[in-house]
Amino acid sequence: MSRSLKKGLYVDERVIKKIDGKTPKETGVIKTWARACTITPEMLGFTFAVHNGKDFIDVLVSEEMVGHKLGEFSPTRKFTRHGGKMQKDIDQSVNQRP
Repeated sequence: MSRSLKKGLYVDERVIKKIDGKTPKETGVIKTWARACTITPEMLGFTFAVHNGKDFIDVLVSEEMVGHKLGEFSPTRKFTRHGGKMQKDIDQSVNQRP
């Protein structure tokens, strides 16, 4: 369920304080643990290092990201692959192609 329009967007105050009055070139990468923070137009061009539970993943904010959350661009799970006989056959057929 989305957040109520009456309440407005959730933007972490610490993130806003870090970008307030600065340009993307002078700040560099901004570390944050605020995955629930909504991306606003003021954040365009900044690079955030968003924590995924293990390490930080760099997220360069672009125009299409406005309105989404920072955590959407820092996946917390790593897909390795499915196992079993079918996967082994698929891997062998891929390796045999010239």
